Amino acid sequence: MRNRTLRALATAVPAAALLLTACGGGSGDDDGVVELRYAFWGSDERAQMTQDMIDTFEAENPGIRVEIDYADFGAYFDRLATSVASGDAPDIMTMGGAYHSEYAGRGALLDLAQVGDVIRTDEIPDDLLAHGTFDEALYAIPTGVVGYAMVANPAVFDQAGLELPDDTAWTWDDFAGLCTEIGTALGDDGYGAQDLTNHNTLSLWARQHGEELYTDDGEVGVSAGTLTDWWDFATGLRDSGCTPSATLSEELASMAAPEQTLIGTNKAGMSLVWSNALEALSTASGEQLELLIPPGESEGEHGMWLGPSMYYTISSGSDHPEEAARLIDFMLNEPAAAEAFLTDRGLPVNPSVREAITDQLTPVQQAEAEYIGRLENALGAPGSPDPVGSTETADIVTRLNSEVLFDRTSPEDAAEQMISEVGTAISQ
Repeated sequence: MRNRTLRALATAVPAAALLLTACGGGSGDDDGVVELRYAFWGSDERAQMTQDMIDTFEAENPGIRVEIDYADFGAYFDRLATSVASGDAPDIMTMGGAYHSEYAGRGALLDLAQVGDVIRTDEIPDDLLAHGTFDEALYAIPTGVVGYAMVANPAVFDQAGLELPDDTAWTWDDFAGLCTEIGTALGDDGYGAQDLTNHNTLSLWARQHGEELYTDDGEVGVSAGTLTDWWDFATGLRDSGCTPSATLSEELASMAAPEQTLIGTNKAGMSLVWSNALEALSTASGEQLELLIPPGESEGEHGMWLGPSMYYTISSGSDHPEEAARLIDFMLNEPAAAEAFLTDRGLPVNPSVREAITDQLTPVQQAEAEYIGRLENALGAPGSPDPVGSTETADIVTRLNSEVLFDRTSPEDAAEQMISEVGTAISQ
């Protein structure tokens, strides 16, 4: 549904751009107060955190009033595409993945150089800022930083009579053996891991094999052979009892809530996740989960990277871009904002702000921070920003993975089909 809406947006935005300039996302009251709309996805809990931050911002900026506009992730981008196409875009829009490239490429986002004197970026690492660029211009600024991680449940390891691995040296073969041992020990009570296949894992696998999911030119960069090797590996995990049957894996693929996952219900020893999921998964499981560096980093090339958890962007049609920029600057660079968010939007992207709130983090959040600190000393080369059209990659991978796990498509055919379908999506 999100992809269909985005394709509709491709034709709607050029005409809507005129409306955006005329209408804008915010307005001004008769009393001279500027009104802004800030849109994001998330739960009621995130909304309350955001409102707490806004209350502090408004107290320091009495001439600005901010209205929040949020929805759950599944509905957010559909709603956003509709509002942008109709000329009613929020002033500040949260983006994820490659959506900022999609919207920037269609003229819906402000080139942030226009408010460069308002938003301070001098303390944000260039590698992270590069993720928010499109056609050599900065349109999106990361809200926070996250890392890909293998989350492990020590209680499940204990149940299986096993110890956690040394994540500074383990290989994918080590993972497969350990995962199978857990699955065998648990029997009908669980698995070694939830199925690992998604576009993030394929990116990691490709980078560890000297390739990239996408090239600097915005084309598919991973080879059919590398993808085939992954799906051969994944079906081996399924057959060994490390990961669930195809039927259960397909069910789990549509259930993303922490309390629905195998790791969150204490029915798996491991799972690949983004580091900022640790607290929600720990809460769901009731256990003290741990973040491990994924397998394969000790052999061949480093594949790990630090990535933005999400992005702040400004509508190109906002009537109040400078005021919108002031709010973004506040969220990025002021400890008072970070005190409201803590790690909810990833660890603060500004290292000084991150350090300022460390003492306020829960033990789980401090574990996230420690993991990011470990990764900063063991990263591969910076990756290229995801190209326009790559928002379809996740759905393509999920669908093809299901075909492979059900043995309806061979790993070789799935690899060729993925390269073809993703190539078509990013070439439009």
